[in-house]
Amino acid sequence: MSTKEREMLDIYSDYIISSFWQITATGLSALLNWEIKHDKITEFLSKRDFTSKDLWELVKAEVRKIEKEDGVLAFDDSIEEKAYTDENDIISWHWDHTFWRNIKWINLMQMLYVWEEINIPISYEVVKKTERYTDEKTWKEKRRSEKNKNEMFREILKTVVNNKIKFKYVTMDSWFCNKKNLQEIVRLNKHFITEVPKNRLISLSYKDKLEWRYVSLESLKMNNKDILNVYIEWLEIGVLLIKQVFKNKDGSIWERYLLCSDTTLDFDSITKIYKKRWKIEESFKSMKSNTWLAKSPTHTVKTIANHLFASIFSCFKLQLISFSVWLNSFALKQRLYIQALKSSYNELAKFKVNIKLP
Repeated sequence: MSTKEREMLDIYSDYIISSFWQITATGLSALLNWEIKHDKITEFLSKRDFTSKDLWELVKAEVRKIEKEDGVLAFDDSIEEKAYTDENDIISWHWDHTFWRNIKWINLMQMLYVWEEINIPISYEVVKKTERYTDEKTWKEKRRSEKNKNEMFREILKTVVNNKIKFKYVTMDSWFCNKKNLQEIVRLNKHFITEVPKNRLISLSYKDKLEWRYVSLESLKMNNKDILNVYIEWLEIGVLLIKQVFKNKDGSIWERYLLCSDTTLDFDSITKIYKKRWKIEESFKSMKSNTWLAKSPTHTVKTIANHLFASIFSCFKLQLISFSVWLNSFALKQRLYIQALKSSYNELAKFKVNIKLP
């Protein structure tokens, strides 16, 4: 990243953090008293593609300060609706089970390095549906990505290893708990702690595995905090299986099964490490609410992707600032909003001086 690009990124990210509504080139130009024309801002977003490699250059120094051999990575993907932008390779139609309708959204994948209250984005991928095909049932043209999300996950993981980032555990939800992903983590001499679907088949001993005797998790009579040594068909190593039982506010019961490849851990250690995965949910929430992941009127694939890059960096930047003043990102954003509201209120008072209002 050139010096000029970094300067523009700092200006644009500060604008994102300071803003409370739509992010526009004209809005930033006006904020700076037109010292930077909106064309320059548009040019910054459309000149080249910013990538995960650029993000790593920006966060590398902070990662090196905190990384440890037993470090934890948190991985997940998230969606954000972009209803009023034309469909393209990034913004495409998906079925939303919450609203029971098709909506247009952005799909973003992210890997965080988690340490205490700090979580640093070390790699990301925007899902791009660049291939067109004809649906055999409806005969309509549809879009799909050249790589599925599990393939992207493994590529992101390899990138993290190639960047020589120290870590020991990879945490993820059940969507990414599949054969190739877990095998890749083991091949890299790392450990996984992942939620596992209840219909997953396991063997209760190595002998059962050799004799192809498997049972589903649902059939096991496990209690809360139970821990078992089990085997999976496509893993040579044994793993730990634990069960967590949660009681919801309405009195209903929710169960979760976790698989852990580090057999030296106990129940409390496994759950403590897996709890760090929640940081990525907080990160996505902050990007959507505080650094305006989808609140930009950008229209082209390149400018949309570059705004997403800036949003991720802005979230990281906001987190560092908030950590330094002992506030969380949402509290700091709220403080900025109150200050902006006071300034607006005082400015309004000036306009009212020579006006007699009814």
